[in-house]
Amino acid sequence: MLGLVLRIVGFGLLGLVVTPIAVGITGLVLAYSLDSRCGTPGDSGGCEMGIASIAIASSLPGLAMGIAFALYLHFRKKRAASASTPNVRT
Repeated sequence: MLGLVLRIVGFGLLGLVVTPIAVGITGLVLAYSLDSRCGTPGDSGGCEMGIASIAIASSLPGLAMGIAFALYLHFRKKRAASASTPNVRT
């Protein structure tokens, strides 16, 4: 049980950190490649602040995805272990 809790915390924190980084980098690449106004003096950082807001908002879904992935791994491992043991009835 402790192993499951530690795995959930680990994957949750990993999702909490990695998801906003990936969303931020992807958003910046898309914004600068698709919008010619991004990065110009007249923009005043609007594109960057929009991307930062989206990246910060993606942290909680990243946490949820990390927890879901940890639970998926746990139940898959548990199902594989129960499938490998023969059913013996007495």
